[in-house]
Amino acid sequence: MKKLSFLLVILILGTSCSSLKITSDFDRSANFSSYKTYSLIVYPESLPYDRDMSSSAISSVVYELEARGLTRSENPDLLVDMRARAGQEKTVAGSSTGEYPNFYGVGYIYTWGSGFSTATINFNSYREGTLFIDIIDARKKQLIWQGRGVAKIRPDAPSTEREKNVYEAVGKIMTTYPPKL
Repeated sequence: MKKLSFLLVILILGTSCSSLKITSDFDRSANFSSYKTYSLIVYPESLPYDRDMSSSAISSVVYELEARGLTRSENPDLLVDMRARAGQEKTVAGSSTGEYPNFYGVGYIYTWGSGFSTATINFNSYREGTLFIDIIDARKKQLIWQGRGVAKIRPDAPSTEREKNVYEAVGKIMTTYPPKL
């Protein structure tokens, strides 16, 4: 679990934000303008094990919520949770080269022998991670908004770049909150 969490932190922080794919969904019946306060319910095991990266993710969510006029409270309107997941992904790319007769129009073409070709298939494997930010109506105990950021993991990124990428990733995910109806 610690390895998976650590890899997820690396993914989130070590990824260039330009490759970050953002999606979100929300409850269309929720009145987002009525929510004024929040509380974090982040469980340590749901974020990467690296304490510095986890605290960067949490502080960036706090910053984004407060920038939208929400204040932290012991009796909140909203509960905010964050989770991270990582997994192995694969891509397959193929190409071929060779000689083929050209067929234009209608009819048959007769050739001596047959054409030849070579095919190349490339399999690429990489780690991909997802950061989820869930916002829950505290009174109804219902999920009203979820933002997701998906990116490739780049474990070789320096810690300063990873921290910067975490802030940027959370900022981009939160651009869709509150949703525009």
